[in-house]
Amino acid sequence: MVLAELGGSISRALQQMSNATVIDEKVLNECLNEITRALLQSDVQFKLVRDMQTNIKKIVNLEDLAAGHNKRRIIQNAIFNELCKMLDPGKPSFIPKKGKPSVVMFVGLQGSGKTTTCTKYAYYHQKKGWKPALVCADTFRAGAFDQLKQNATKAKIPFYGSYMESDPVKIAVEGVETFKKENCDLIIVDTSGRHKQEAALFEEMRQVAEATKPDLVIFVMDSSIGQAAFDQAQAFKQSAAVGAVIVTKMDGHAKGGGALSAVAATKSPVIFIGTGEHMDEFEVFDVKPFVSRLLGMGDWSGFMDKIQEVVPKLDNQPELLQKLSEGTFTLRIMYEQFQNLLQMGPLSQLTSMLPGAELMPKGNDKESQAKIKRYMTMMDSMTNEELDSTNTKIITESRIVRIARGSGRLVREVMEMFEEYKRLAKIWSKMKGLKIPKKGPMSSLNQNMNAQQMSKVLPPQMLKQIGGMGGLQNLMKQMGGMGGLGSAKDMMGMLGGGDK
Repeated sequence: MVLAELGGSISRALQQMSNATVIDEKVLNECLNEITRALLQSDVQFKLVRDMQTNIKKIVNLEDLAAGHNKRRIIQNAIFNELCKMLDPGKPSFIPKKGKPSVVMFVGLQGSGKTTTCTKYAYYHQKKGWKPALVCADTFRAGAFDQLKQNATKAKIPFYGSYMESDPVKIAVEGVETFKKENCDLIIVDTSGRHKQEAALFEEMRQVAEATKPDLVIFVMDSSIGQAAFDQAQAFKQSAAVGAVIVTKMDGHAKGGGALSAVAATKSPVIFIGTGEHMDEFEVFDVKPFVSRLLGMGDWSGFMDKIQEVVPKLDNQPELLQKLSEGTFTLRIMYEQFQNLLQMGPLSQLTSMLPGAELMPKGNDKESQAKIKRYMTMMDSMTNEELDSTNTKIITESRIVRIARGSGRLVREVMEMFEEYKRLAKIWSKMKGLKIPKKGPMSSLNQNMNAQQMSKVLPPQMLKQIGGMGGLQNLMKQMGGMGGLGSAKDMMGMLGGGDK
């Protein structure tokens, strides 16, 4: 994955520079050489890397800087801004509006992950409140409709296609008309893929586009081709009105950075990146937060967006908030919080947004989620009395054996689950005394939480990444409490990457 390898190399280069006692020309050159090497290994075009290095040296003139200047911050800001410039096409993409029907057409070469990406795109917007629908206009590849049908059924998204009709234009038109009548506000048309830019592909693409009149044409591209992405994106852009690009398979290749920079060079905005084959392994691509993560600074705005998907549910749970202020933690609360955690998607996607995540050891996502599901299965075999009690003594040996049998797990695993509950209950008890607002959203609760209380709840490793108690106080002060973390502008101002 581009973030794991490229991000790790860049973070280490900046870390070494930060550890240097005196920042001179030699330290700066070593840092830039390390970053240059990492970018070239990620298949970024040599000219782009050379220009970036030259620009940084122009901006950071160590001899001209007065003694009072923070050289580390100035170098970091220069690297941040140059990487943003390299990945930013400088133009926004079309954004569909809720309630108003929008037709989005997907194009790309065969094997780029187009059909899977169509469903991921629909699923992402469905979670955000859109009413999406999928139309399979791919009549060339055997099994294309079966694949889309399977994916759409899994994600509970309506779909349209035909086993008998061979004219993709007819299917596309009928599908779009059908879903417009059903008041779907995001109609996604999946078209045929071909090998290496055949003339027939572009002709079919043009006919489908002419018939359906899409509001946005998205080009889906495999990241493994690296800087060759420039020619691909350019060829598609000249033949169809490509308004945006989605780069897939970013988890399996080291050339992702090259692909992203090459697409940006064609002035086509990358809107999403695919980071795995599962539905939720799909991330919005926003240049500044992306570069912020590459530099090991984290992406608080993205982190809070993920949290906010679950937080509105907490606003409707006054009893839970009351228990929070009392420091009460039951197994039922743990079960509900596990449900929320699973809804946020892969845990590694969430932790990768935290500062210093690139230098953290990588855990096994599937293992963590499987463990949570195991614990939930055990809790499904418990009585209401056991779930709602704060007294752990009522869980006797005979009850543990009964829970193990009921859930089909070992006694040892049930005991392990209770140990996890005790650990979480201890953390929760530290929230005691937190003032809960009687009215207003969750953000008001967040603003009542001071740095002292927050530091008790955060894992020690995360607190260390933020910069200890001082870093946490500074973060909460700059963002007006946790409620302000959703502002990307504030975040970029803190990183020194905002508008000057």
